[in-house]
Amino acid sequence: MASSSLLCFGLCLLVLFNACFAQIEQVTDITREGKQQRQRQQRFQTQCNIQNLNALEPRQKVESEAGVTEFWDQNNEQLQCANVAVFRQRIQQRGLLVPAYTNTPEIFYVVQGRGIHGVVFPGCAETFQDSQQQQSFQGSKSQDQHQKVRQLREGDVIALPAGAAHWIYNNGRDQLVLVALVDVGNSQNQLDQYFRKFYLGGNPQPQLQGFSQSQGGRSQGSQGSDDGRGGNLFRGFDERLLAEAFNVNPDLIRRLQRPQIQRGIIIRVEEELRVLSPQRDREQEQEECEETPSYERDNGFEETICTMKLRHNIDKPSHADVYNPRAGRVTTVNRFNLPILRDLQLSAEKGNLYPWNLNAHSIVYVTRGNGRMQIVAENGENVFDGQIREGQLIVVPQGFAVVKRAGNRGLEWISFKTNDVAMTSQLAGRASVLRGLPLDVIQNSFQVSRDEAQRLKYNRQELTVFTPGPRSQWGLTVA
Repeated sequence: MASSSLLCFGLCLLVLFNACFAQIEQVTDITREGKQQRQRQQRFQTQCNIQNLNALEPRQKVESEAGVTEFWDQNNEQLQCANVAVFRQRIQQRGLLVPAYTNTPEIFYVVQGRGIHGVVFPGCAETFQDSQQQQSFQGSKSQDQHQKVRQLREGDVIALPAGAAHWIYNNGRDQLVLVALVDVGNSQNQLDQYFRKFYLGGNPQPQLQGFSQSQGGRSQGSQGSDDGRGGNLFRGFDERLLAEAFNVNPDLIRRLQRPQIQRGIIIRVEEELRVLSPQRDREQEQEECEETPSYERDNGFEETICTMKLRHNIDKPSHADVYNPRAGRVTTVNRFNLPILRDLQLSAEKGNLYPWNLNAHSIVYVTRGNGRMQIVAENGENVFDGQIREGQLIVVPQGFAVVKRAGNRGLEWISFKTNDVAMTSQLAGRASVLRGLPLDVIQNSFQVSRDEAQRLKYNRQELTVFTPGPRSQWGLTVA
């Protein structure tokens, strides 16, 4: 009987982790032909019938013991058009975000604070080891080994494939704030167009685990819990089968499945979390090595899933792609400086002020300050003209034109884009579409004099970020 039970559990466990890591296998075992085929795959298409855009605030807040998770309404027509979901997490000092994975690729930005981030890839070695690690763990309580952990700091962009379980711990002095985008329209998502969060620990509330589609629209799902309280993945399994699989006492399994204290998904660590991690100076040297262009250091080993780079800091002034000392800077992260984005088909842009998107939607989150923003649709209609401020979100659909002007506190934002090589075309400036047109084409298209056409074409010498004019002291971007 025990043998049949183990066989039954073995099959169940295989199904569970096959679902969890199906997309990881696609990432690790792909040929050049496979990559090209993936790049040709289409995103899930949705209807974009947008008459007006609005700066969005989070609609739902779920509190945990040591932090808060806030969700933007995925049913909002802007997010439906871009086919994405967005949430924000605020992790208090010594707060641990328990391990979880999603059914979609995820990209997040560190708005504030610092912390430790761990990602578990199937089949990868536990390369972080105690120097005194023994061959046998019987009777050992203090020694450990685990997969790689990474330090997080403000300005980091982190990319995660579907099915990669990850956790985050705030080891800093301030609150750790993250804003995350999950790309439900991505071809890696083989479920419906609503993201789901699969928690391996904690006792998550149903609101934290995503939503399921019903005939009447969207409804909160209990994820297998009869009492509607939600639960982690282990909750649904028979405790005896799990006890056999882990070779532990069933009482331990019961506590794993149903924690007695309702702590949510961000739990407070009473003593400092102990993990194996390089010293800061060694890690900084490693970061400098990682930031070397791949064509200068590529020998094949760096491209394995176990060692691939998942993080890129987009807030360093030295990384700026566009810079104007009187107006601000713009920095981009895409498949060229963070290669994993090639497989996830995502990218990001960070803008500081003291563009239109040719092939991607742009989901803009204001990280600091305030300003004015205008967005214009294909018919010339102004679909948004208003103030945006820190903590708000707005979607700029593909092809729509946008102007941003910084307010009296400056304006900083992070834009998540649904293409790994998102491109923009400028309306004004040295790289604008008007610069590429002959003067006679401008003159006749707009019915202006040749002198006026010349001023339209050449009066702005900046590239993307414009110096304020005589009637304004704040920077401007036009795209």
